[in-house]
Amino acid sequence: MNERVWQLLLDSFWQILLPGIRVTIPLTLVSFSLGLVIALLTAMVQVANIPVLKQMARIYVWIIRGTPLLVQLFLIFYGLPSVGIVLDAISAAIIVFSFNTGAYASETVRAAIEAVPAGQLEAGYCVGMNYLQIMARIVLPQALRTAFPPLSNSLIGLVKDTSLAANITVAEMFMSGQRIAARSLEVMAIYCEVAFVYLLFCTVLTKLQSYCEKRMKIY
Repeated sequence: MNERVWQLLLDSFWQILLPGIRVTIPLTLVSFSLGLVIALLTAMVQVANIPVLKQMARIYVWIIRGTPLLVQLFLIFYGLPSVGIVLDAISAAIIVFSFNTGAYASETVRAAIEAVPAGQLEAGYCVGMNYLQIMARIVLPQALRTAFPPLSNSLIGLVKDTSLAANITVAEMFMSGQRIAARSLEVMAIYCEVAFVYLLFCTVLTKLQSYCEKRMKIY
């Protein structure tokens, strides 16, 4: 690469990184947090085997897992206005990413809960706990420790999936890279730089995952 390209990469680095810090990371954390709440409720409904709610939860997971994330974004942002519901781009992205994460993570949480020996549930009943107390004090702490690695992978995947929000006009990191590439015509160099920044974010999360897993093993 010539000197002009190197200078372009240096100048554009902060123009790509800052939207990542200001938009991509908050969008990821908010969506993932809401997704975990959805996942936990969905998983508990299925494990508790509540008749109607269990079927509704299965249908929700089936639809979300069976349709592309990009299509879901377009349906919410571009489709809902046709029925009178208008959302700004950030709100639409948070809704879609949250429900998408919730569907996938619910299967992880459900499997982790079912992996806890049934005898622990029975032991909780024997000491006078009700179902919710047993789940909160006995089952979920063990299940979430089992589910932590795959949930961490879901978080890392969500960081990368937020790049799809550029398609509904969210001014996140990938859109910033697109704009710089369009202005400079140095497409290869700029997109490689965007990929590097995503790799940087995911590497930090991977290190945090490794650290947390070690702490949980000690605990």
